Amino acid sequence: MSRSQNTDSPTVTVAAVVAAALGLASAALSAYWAAGGTALLNTIGGAIAEWGRHGGPGVRFALWLIVLLKVGVGVAAPAIADLPRISPAWTRTRVPRLLSWIAASILIAYGAVLTGSELIAFTGMLGTPPSVDRLALAWHAFVWDPWFLLWGVAFLVCLVRTRPSAVASTRP
Repeated sequence: MSRSQNTDSPTVTVAAVVAAALGLASAALSAYWAAGGTALLNTIGGAIAEWGRHGGPGVRFALWLIVLLKVGVGVAAPAIADLPRISPAWTRTRVPRLLSWIAASILIAYGAVLTGSELIAFTGMLGTPPSVDRLALAWHAFVWDPWFLLWGVAFLVCLVRTRPSAVASTRP
């Protein structure tokens, strides 16, 4: 894809920077937990928090893989938008863009479904059991899962605003 007018728009720049910031911040938190940190684990709740506190090498390895995935997705939006103006041309080709669309869709679906269901559970509209960890539920409903949703939306905006136009694709 050649550079289009849209890659220079402020909307693309803001969307790419927001997507990168949210992705890299999420990766940093995961890296902290992978390195053995325990702060905020109580806001995750359940078995995942326990694995983080007491997990062995397998859990640490899985967390480091998650860190790598989050870093990759985190830097994808600026690369697609060629924000540093040094991104290799292949970052804007069909396969990276397709993978980026998939990643953005997963982030949005994950964030939207979980945020919606957790907000419903948090309100107690469907009779939330008393055994529910209210702290973890609140953090998921208001922080962790909306974070994924916002990350996905910012990434999607970047992808939509940098897609090759139909006019450009019909030119010789």
